[in-house]
Parts: sequence; structure tokens; C-alpha cells
Amino acid sequence: MTELLPADPEGVARAAALLRAGALVAFGTETVYGLGADATNPRALAAVFEAKGRPRFNPLICHYPDAASAYADVAANAPARRLADALWPGPLTLVLPRGPACQADLLAGAGLDTLAVRVPAQETALAVLRAVGRPVAAPSANRSGQVSPTTARHVLDGLGGRIAAVLESGPCPVGVESTVLDMAGPRPVLLRPGGVPAEAIEALTGPVARDILPAPARSPRSPGLLASHYAPTLPVRRDAETVGADEALLAFGPPLPGAGAVFALSATGDLREAAANLFAGLRWLDTEGQRRGLCRIAAMRVPAHGLGLAINDRLARAAAPRDAKQER
Repeated sequence: MTELLPADPEGVARAAALLRAGALVAFGTETVYGLGADATNPRALAAVFEAKGRPRFNPLICHYPDAASAYADVAANAPARRLADALWPGPLTLVLPRGPACQADLLAGAGLDTLAVRVPAQETALAVLRAVGRPVAAPSANRSGQVSPTTARHVLDGLGGRIAAVLESGPCPVGVESTVLDMAGPRPVLLRPGGVPAEAIEALTGPVARDILPAPARSPRSPGLLASHYAPTLPVRRDAETVGADEALLAFGPPLPGAGAVFALSATGDLREAAANLFAGLRWLDTEGQRRGLCRIAAMRVPAHGLGLAINDRLARAAAPRDAKQER
């Protein structure tokens, strides 16, 4: 059963304790209700994708109680700090390079070298974030593809029984998702319009580029954009039934014999564990495989159901021909 928690100190403390323990808790922000998970916990992040039925490992937005906490995880340039000073707390998400001491797990950013961060303008949400003391990833608290929720009842209607709790935070006053702005490049790029008008941003930054490419060609910097994700340098071969000594093996279940390096997504065939380990495994095999002079990564077959759909989607993108891969 999903607990419905009151927005009082006891409810906030219970929500924070559940999040720190790796459970999923929905809470209201000024935009929509977010499905919160400890962004440092890969198993909790994998559970978000599972609960939402999210078809791909899209990047998630990490939420913080203040700008200083966000800056501990990302490298914020002067224009980004100027925007944050003016518009945080508020419905603005900034995409910035991951910092060297970034706490958020790779799965939170879909394996990218950037992270989407924001400070919400809702007191209950801020109280939860302060109590958790870690970044909290919080995509909209609904099944993937359905309408975003703006009340606790909306969340329960869609995710009741699938998550640990909902913190009753009242109706969301903005009612649409945050504006997402890519600040990782030489010029700000509007990836998603939302609660902060583009004009308000341009008053602070000057002209902002609009990402008007069709969805499959967009840069994968933000939630809600269908695009290829982190791809290793070594080629990837899917559905491997045998493996050579010159290959690195991404194993699911009992590993195939003979590989030059092995990373186990899940020795027991647990899809949630495999999802939690996917990006770290690919990066480790890529680095270790190159160090050992291996020629490719061979990925064992993963069942195409539940989180396996997302894992297979990611592996298909990683295995795409090099000239078909989009800019990372």
C-alpha cells in the first residue's frame, strides 16, 4: 500500500526517512508532483523507471534545497549562477557539466557528462530536501506518457501501490513542468519550455537558442527528449551467446566463459539490479577494455520485459553503427 503522508513535520520526516532508505516518495512542487528517489542510489533510480514504466533511461532532474547544494554536484558558470540568483527557487532547470565530486549516480543523468538540476519553490518540497541531505531525482509522478499530476490524488490514481508514499503537498500552483535550459555549451539552449517564460530568461542572458530539431535528433540533455545516450568508445555487440578473449563481457546472469574482462549486471538475473548497474558497467568495461587492448564489448541477452525494455533500448543505442550515433 502507498502511504498518504500529511505535510507536517512528522510527514516530512517520514518521507525523508523513506527516501534515504531507497524507497520512492512523491511530493508536490510548484510545477507538478515529482516522484522522488535518492539520486545517489542506483537501485532507487532504477525503481523510478520501473514504477513509471519509462521506456528509456532518459535523464532525470535532480532537486536541491538551495543553489549551494546544487553547485556541489555541477560546474556552474557565471551565466548559470546569474540565472539561479534571479530565478531559484523556481520552475527553472539548468543542465550543467557534472562536477568532479558529483554525488548523483550516473543513472540520474542517463550516463551523460551533464546533470539537470533545480531548486523548487515549494516549502514542503524544500523541507523534504533539507531533511534528506542528498540530491533527490524527481521526474513527474505519473506513468510514462500519461498526464503529469498536480494533486496527491492524481499521483495515487496512477501510481498507488507502486510507490512507498505520497506527501500531501496541496495543488501545484504552476501546473506545468519546469523550463529546461542547457547551460553546458557556449550559448544557452532552451530544451523545454515551462514555468519560467523564455523572455524572463533572455532578460538575464540575452538571446537563447531554441532546440527545434525533431525529437530523435535532439541532444539528450533533458528529460522528455528522445535521443541517444552515452556510448562507449569500444563497439558494442548485443545478444552475445559466446565471447572471445579479445572482448569485454557485459554479463546478465551466469557469465559466458572466455572474456578478457567481465562486469556482471546481475549474477541472479535481477532486472532492477541490472538497470542500476548498466551505465557504471559500460563505463568500466570501456575503460578497462581499452586498457587491456580488447576490441569490443559483448553484451549478453537481457529479457525484453519490465526494466529489460529500457536496458535493451540503451544497449541498442550503444551498439548502433558509429556513423548513426548522434552527438553525445
